[in-house]
Amino acid sequence: MLRSPSRLARIWITAAAVGSVLVGCGSSSEEPASDKARPAAKTDVTVEPIKASTELTDTNGVKVSLKKQPERIVCLFALCDDILTELGIAPTATNSALLAHPDFLGEKKAEEVDVIPGGFIAPEVEAILSHKPDLVIGLGDTHGKLAPALKGATTFWAMQPETWEDSVGYLRDVAALTGRTAEGEKAERAFRTKLAAAEKSRSEKTALIIYGSDENFGVATPEGDVAASLFPKIADYPWKSRGVEGSYSLEEILAQDVDVLFVETMSFGDADGKLSEKLAENPLWGKIPAVKNGDVHEVNSEVWAKGRGTRSLGLVLDEATAALR
Repeated sequence: MLRSPSRLARIWITAAAVGSVLVGCGSSSEEPASDKARPAAKTDVTVEPIKASTELTDTNGVKVSLKKQPERIVCLFALCDDILTELGIAPTATNSALLAHPDFLGEKKAEEVDVIPGGFIAPEVEAILSHKPDLVIGLGDTHGKLAPALKGATTFWAMQPETWEDSVGYLRDVAALTGRTAEGEKAERAFRTKLAAAEKSRSEKTALIIYGSDENFGVATPEGDVAASLFPKIADYPWKSRGVEGSYSLEEILAQDVDVLFVETMSFGDADGKLSEKLAENPLWGKIPAVKNGDVHEVNSEVWAKGRGTRSLGLVLDEATAALR
């Protein structure tokens, strides 16, 4: 079954590929996928001025207060790396592999950024503090538990992005705190312009994003997956969140006649290889129109699943619109 797991489960899957096995089982009793998703409202390309400040209430209502503009920033998830790259800042340390992507710092320069040990789920507090950070940015659902250990030594900022609008809001917030207001406005304008252009040539094809490993995967929905939140603007994307235990059956997916499939392969343990290749062993998988027509696209999970910022989302738009033509 293709599952739509809880937000915390989605975070774990993004980091370590946890989800559910593809089988032809029954569907959840909750809301089904719609026959035809309505296109989202047109994107406004207007960018409001960003005002530098060391105190603000972020896009999700969290108050952030610093004594001065932060110079040493530790990133505990990839949105932070994405935003800093857009602003022309290199993090002091990170636990994301996103920076090695050629459209970010590239492998050579990324090696100059220290890596926090402990992995995405349990970054080591002592290692974080060893960098004497002015600011530590983490994902609320995963890293919120670190706040007590960091209190008094540094400022911890828990972000919780769920849509592209959230990501743009966080870009603006970091730009304000770091004083990189012109860079923030430029990055926001470039992304909004690209998204608006993609809307003008919206595809009538039905698209689907799945993520996971050889054993488990789920469906990315616009309500909680930042990359998926773009798709109602550029294609028919009839997948809706069904909450903590909701799931999609393979029969439901077949009924939607998916034309283009995007696959985010996550690695976990000894698992290797592409998710789409492993799913090819299931005869039901081969009945999906996208699979029959060779329109399955393995994408970079660091960018599609973890990046979440305007630079990553710009790359998602480039790849998605090319595939949906």
